[in-house]
Amino acid sequence: MGSKNKLKRFKENETFKNVIQPKREEIEKNMFPLKGKWKEFFGNDNPIVLELGCGKGEYTVGLARQDSQKNFIGIDIKGARFWRGAKSALEESLPNAAFLRTQIELIDQVFAENEVSEIWITFPDPQIKYKRTKHRLTNQSFLARYRHILIEDGVVHLKTDSEFLHGYTLGLLHGLGLDVCYANHDVYKNEGSPWEVLGIQTFYEQQYLEKGKPITYIQFKVS
Repeated sequence: MGSKNKLKRFKENETFKNVIQPKREEIEKNMFPLKGKWKEFFGNDNPIVLELGCGKGEYTVGLARQDSQKNFIGIDIKGARFWRGAKSALEESLPNAAFLRTQIELIDQVFAENEVSEIWITFPDPQIKYKRTKHRLTNQSFLARYRHILIEDGVVHLKTDSEFLHGYTLGLLHGLGLDVCYANHDVYKNEGSPWEVLGIQTFYEQQYLEKGKPITYIQFKVS
């Protein structure tokens, strides 16, 4: 994507009513006004569902289309990417889809305790190298952040093409004694996966499928 195109998308994001772009300093100083008040933003008491590292926002928009009784928020630091999802949500008049531009490590500073019902992690960078484990979105540090913002029975969904991340996450969850609700190492060949797993495909997922890579899925709880 050219720099001019990126700049145009950044400018458009600033005009979108469904895009929130707080400054990091604002969040770190606990001055982010929507923390604990996301239901006021949406204007209802419906459950809140997050998509972390949402990319183009395919899951945020796809889930919002299918379930008007939940509110969906795609989170990514790359605003030029989620511009597509934000624009689609506005064009389709989806009041239950929004996008938040911030770093995922700040998630427990932009959502209050027990404010979130579900979390989707779709095709994150597996961070295979040992030195980068701190960035792995299912490591213990991130699980602790998810535990803080999720309701008591809240669930996390991990959908990935990385067999490494799938195995790492399962091993960690079992080691911590956490509840694995469902796990599948090849969702398109094995029956039983929820409709959300099979019915929505991201841009990158389609590329992986064309290459014959299996898509894995885990649904689990962190408390």
